[in-house]
Amino acid sequence: MASNHEPVSLRRLFLFFIPMGISVLLINLSHVIINGTLARSDNQEIILAGYALAMSLLGVTEKPGVLFRQTCSALVRDRISFRAVRQVGFYVFGASLVFGGLVAYTPFGHWIFGGAYGADPIVEREAVHAYYALMFLSVFSGVRCLYQGIIIYKMRTRWLTIAMIFRLGGMFLLSQYFLRVGVDSALQGTIIFVFGMMIEAGISMWEATRLLKKMPEKSVECEVTRPKEVAAFYNPLLYSSLVVVWLLPIMNALLGTTTRGTLAVASFAVAGSLMNLVLGFFTYFHQIALLFVKTNPAIVRRFTLLLGFVPPILMIGLAFTPLGPWMFYHILGVRGELLHACIHALRGFLPFVLLFPWLDTLNGIVMAHGETKLMFASQLANAALTAICIVLLVLFLPGWNGVLGSLAQSCGVLAELSLLAWLFRRRHLSGFTGKL
Repeated sequence: MASNHEPVSLRRLFLFFIPMGISVLLINLSHVIINGTLARSDNQEIILAGYALAMSLLGVTEKPGVLFRQTCSALVRDRISFRAVRQVGFYVFGASLVFGGLVAYTPFGHWIFGGAYGADPIVEREAVHAYYALMFLSVFSGVRCLYQGIIIYKMRTRWLTIAMIFRLGGMFLLSQYFLRVGVDSALQGTIIFVFGMMIEAGISMWEATRLLKKMPEKSVECEVTRPKEVAAFYNPLLYSSLVVVWLLPIMNALLGTTTRGTLAVASFAVAGSLMNLVLGFFTYFHQIALLFVKTNPAIVRRFTLLLGFVPPILMIGLAFTPLGPWMFYHILGVRGELLHACIHALRGFLPFVLLFPWLDTLNGIVMAHGETKLMFASQLANAALTAICIVLLVLFLPGWNGVLGSLAQSCGVLAELSLLAWLFRRRHLSGFTGKL
């Protein structure tokens, strides 16, 4: 096994990256399973819209936990540093659970979905019911990412794929059960999701615990010993994520006010799941840059150039050829007006997919230099431009359905990449390394 401080070959980089890419591909396939299951209900638009609203709010509570994957990969080098990161995680997971409970079991959830989102009463009810199970997902997702950070640092990435295979198998079996007894609620989709996340978290914890036992109690190279030192790296990531995660709820709320609100929300959600499936394999560029850019910058650059143009080529094939409608109809079970709206929404994601690999790589470089404060500024720009775009598009093109959301997100990622590149270049040209 190559050390992160030793030269790494392109072949070794691919062997490290491919299992991570496959695991994310399987994650997005699991979302396709859920959307495909719910799409086979008699009231597919209502149930899909309720599930989409619940999932958009989930990002508020899940994203802080997901950040522990990068935090562990960057900071944990011994058992003391892991305990410091884990202690921060306990606070985050607890807060997520409390928030989810408020949504599921108090009027707060009805106020969010019915008031802030402006959803129809029947869609609001589906979204609140979905949170009965979804409130637990943030905890299991955070535990999974906490231990996956150890697995990635130790370059045992095949375990990410193994865990996902078991997760996917469990979700598929449960979805088949629900199809047999009948699909009539968005809650069934979230139960499938939570069940799969429990499986993945358990396997990740088991493997990472084995690896932790082989790590030293205290490494002379590791300066992290207390939660306060973890927070210096983690907090800027948290603040930036809390800005961005509210975008999806806001967009769904605004899409719900268009000419065909339910159709707009449902098509944006289903098209987004297929876009994520296309992009899924390529969402770990930041881990490559985070672990190797300081010791092997040339090979990181070569790796990104080799793979960075693959996602937009795949997206063009789905959005502008008969392959896309075939997948929506035969795999997701989408039909009629919803199918046409999904195709249009998918086309709006093309700029997003084109820019994402370069943004993800740059984010990894920024994290490798410990300059996570820059990411807060760039993601704030993303949020601001996305919000402005979705408001303007909804006002002037209310009949365009879900494509309004995908176009707004594409504009946002362009703003984020542009500002982050400018900030990072300015800081390093001035000779300031910017360690936090």
